Amino acid sequence: MKVINRNALKYIAIVAMLIDHIAWAFVPTLSVPGQVMHFFGRLTGPTMAYMLYEGYIHTKNVKKYAIRLGVFSLLSWIPYSLFETGAWYYPQFGVIFTLFLALLVLCMWDKTNLPKAVKVILVIVACILSLMGDWPIFDILWPLFLFIYRDNYKKQWISFYIIIAVEATLANVMAITGGSPYRSLFQFGAFMVPPILMYFYNGEPGSKNAFHKWFFYIFYPLHLLILWALRTYVF
Repeated sequence: MKVINRNALKYIAIVAMLIDHIAWAFVPTLSVPGQVMHFFGRLTGPTMAYMLYEGYIHTKNVKKYAIRLGVFSLLSWIPYSLFETGAWYYPQFGVIFTLFLALLVLCMWDKTNLPKAVKVILVIVACILSLMGDWPIFDILWPLFLFIYRDNYKKQWISFYIIIAVEATLANVMAITGGSPYRSLFQFGAFMVPPILMYFYNGEPGSKNAFHKWFFYIFYPLHLLILWALRTYVF
């Protein structure tokens, strides 16, 4: 029964992100609770990528959408730096930065008349730049393939499975060669996303109250600051 609308899907991703970040802050990754929390946390990146694709095809003003992502990627930089390292500066941004790049890629692919080879090169450049953000590469490629195959539901999901399988496999191979064979098992949690979207998401936007539009942008840097403060000054 398809009972989840776009707003509800967004909040599921936010809750998954919070669980994931609580685990990074306070729970050992190699522990069972850590693996379980990160497993559910893998809902976030793919869901946000899907929301970005839908946001692009439904928004009335792509320019404002891009500005919003760009501004909040900068506003989240210091909170993300503190959360990741405890320092005020860290040469890496959060997931909003990756989503910002993904939106630029969608605009480039859709709106320009560049030769396809040039477009592919620009996508590769965006993937490289996304290494400075959270959920790199995946959150660039999947929105793009969702758009490219927007008239072919089957190919959309085939592209998802290929991308996430490659990413999860590489992460686990790196963990094994690094001497921690079970460290990245949680990466396979991303495979929960297709059943949720296919069987429960109804494609409806939900309430258009501005609160739903702005909540994630405010919650993202705020929860990072709170978790950093709790880890640094309380626990």
